[in-house]
Amino acid sequence: MSHFPSALLNGYRNFMSGRYHDQRDRYRALAEQGQKPNTLVIACCDSRAAPEVIFDSIPGELFVVRNVANMVPPYEPDGQYHSTSAALEFAVQALRVQDIIVMGHGRCGGIRAALDPNAEPLSPGDFIGKWMNLVAPAAEQIQGNSTMTPAERQTALERISIRNSIANLRTFPYVKILEERGKLRIHGAWFDISNGELWVMDPKTKDFERLGAEPNS
Repeated sequence: MSHFPSALLNGYRNFMSGRYHDQRDRYRALAEQGQKPNTLVIACCDSRAAPEVIFDSIPGELFVVRNVANMVPPYEPDGQYHSTSAALEFAVQALRVQDIIVMGHGRCGGIRAALDPNAEPLSPGDFIGKWMNLVAPAAEQIQGNSTMTPAERQTALERISIRNSIANLRTFPYVKILEERGKLRIHGAWFDISNGELWVMDPKTKDFERLGAEPNS
């Protein structure tokens, strides 16, 4: 216990005396009745882009899956280990979520690595490199665009990756069927860490539009 991070212990104590104390009835109800979130958020592991914080959610409201660069792989029932696909299956088939949000963010390290042709593996397994192969074709096209600045290329791939993940979501039969029946909605979003802006993807044009931070704006 003495080696447990003291900042986390202090945070836990603040949580117990603050948020848990204020919402203890809700926590108890969730414990007794189980969770029933309406929304699945597929987000990045990045410590600066936590969906629960960004959306100011209450306990039990969001079912969150986080991985490097908030990506969804295509449907591949090959007997291998698929963490994101397993979470998606549980959220859609067991929890019956009504909305799925793929949320990317600015200054994503995974996307930056995908755009760097000289990036070296961090370990012999190169798990990040293999994972980022999901957006390799788009990354190669963007790398060849000399008219864009590095920051522009980064933002472009972050948003293209969101669209790519949405396309991969629709390769899962149960997702495709439920969306066609109007029982499941799929959304794309991009969060700008530097200024807190949230950009939401228009389902028809695929363009990202900035969401106003003020009520009803």
